Amino acid sequence: MAGAKQRVEQQPAWVLHTYPWRETSLIVEVFARDHGRVALVAKGARRPHSQLRGVLMAFQPLSMDWSGGGEVKTLVRAEWQGGQPLLTGRALICGYYLNELLVRLTAREDPHPELFIAYAKAVRALGRGESEPPILRRFELALLQDLGYEAGLANEADGGGAVRPEGRYIYIIERGPLRLETLEGEGVDPAALGDQALLSGQTLLDMAADDFSRAETLAQSKQLLRMLINHTLGGQPLQSRRVLKELQEL
Repeated sequence: MAGAKQRVEQQPAWVLHTYPWRETSLIVEVFARDHGRVALVAKGARRPHSQLRGVLMAFQPLSMDWSGGGEVKTLVRAEWQGGQPLLTGRALICGYYLNELLVRLTAREDPHPELFIAYAKAVRALGRGESEPPILRRFELALLQDLGYEAGLANEADGGGAVRPEGRYIYIIERGPLRLETLEGEGVDPAALGDQALLSGQTLLDMAADDFSRAETLAQSKQLLRMLINHTLGGQPLQSRRVLKELQEL
């Protein structure tokens, strides 16, 4: 709990965000394996000869010790664990997108160990120069599922049975995928449902199987996951998404 005094040692963690605090220190927002998102004060980290100065970098695996009982703990130690190339270019902007999602959508000191694993896999894949869209889609899906949003990809909404690969579906938030034929049979005009994702059954099954190799699956999953994340964000814009869009328009 945030108010209980604690001493945490050798905790695997990633830096999400840092900002100056007082004259020589930093506030560091980290994502830790067993503690979720934690705010730490790194005293003296901005001094020229501080041992922390070159360690508290985003997208690098760290081992951290901290102590304290308030909302902001005191960083005691941070050690680089190595083995991760620096992110550059588009991969770096994609990394900031992952971090912004974590900061915006997870609560402080709420553990997400499975999401921690998904984040580490995503950052390492970006560092290896792998194709960015599948990395982002996998992380977005893992994030939504870890936050308790059951995407219901492989089964039709309202007890309709298994998704059919050849079927055409509309994904309705809070319900899941419904076959267009079912809606049309009920006299419902899909266009009247507003901004909903239209998908093939094969795309839904591919997403459930973690297979983003088909171009159609990649395109349609982006549409679906963006809709779900926008809904979870309450319509608030993401700064990193704006930067990515501007880069694509250059």
